[in-house]
Amino acid sequence: MFEGPVQDLIEELGRLPGIGPKSAQRIAFHLLATEPADIERLREVLLKIKQGVRFCEVCGNVSEEERCRYCRDARRDATLLCVVEEPKDVLAIERTREFRGRYHVLGGALDPLAGIGPDQLRIRQLVARIGGTGPADDEQDIKEIIVATDPNTEGEATATYLMRLLRDFPGLTVSRLASGLPMGGDLEFADELTLGRALSGRRAMT
Repeated sequence: MFEGPVQDLIEELGRLPGIGPKSAQRIAFHLLATEPADIERLREVLLKIKQGVRFCEVCGNVSEEERCRYCRDARRDATLLCVVEEPKDVLAIERTREFRGRYHVLGGALDPLAGIGPDQLRIRQLVARIGGTGPADDEQDIKEIIVATDPNTEGEATATYLMRLLRDFPGLTVSRLASGLPMGGDLEFADELTLGRALSGRRAMT
C-alpha cells in the first residue's frame, strides 16, 4: 500500500466499475504525472457532471435540457418505444443505426436480492406513457414496446415482468430484443443459454 493521498486516490478509483486494483494504480500514477492544468480541467468536468447533467423528464436518459435529444426529435417514430436499463444502452442501440423510435430508460433491472423492485425502477412512468398520461404532450399512441434489457438473470426477470404487465394493453405489441450467436463466433464456444436462445429464435431462410 502507498501512503497518503496516493493511496486514497487508488482506493477511490478502485470503486469505479470495471477498474481493478492494477488499473486504479496506473490511473493514479498517470494523474500524479499530469500537468496541473489538465487536472483542473478534469475536476471541472467532474463538477459539471453533478451540477449540469439532468435526466430527461420523458424517458429518463441523461440530458442537458428537460428533454433529451431523442425526445425532442420530431422525426423519430413516437409510436415505437425501446425500453432499456441504463442510458449507456441507448448509445448501444443508436450505434446500430437501425432504430428510429424513442426510448424509455428504467434506471436498472429487477434484483430482489439487492432490494431493487418495480418501485425502484421507472416502470410506473412507462405505464403512464403508454396510457397517454406521461409528460410528453406530443407523443402519439404507442403501438410497440421493444424490451431491450440485458440477456442476464436480472434482465430476463425484468423483461418477463414487463411483458406480463403490458400484455393486456389494447393494440400494444410487446417484443423482446432477439439474442443469439454473435457474428464471427464459433458454435463450440457458445454457452447453453446463448445457444438455446439462438435455437428458439431461429428464422426461416429465404
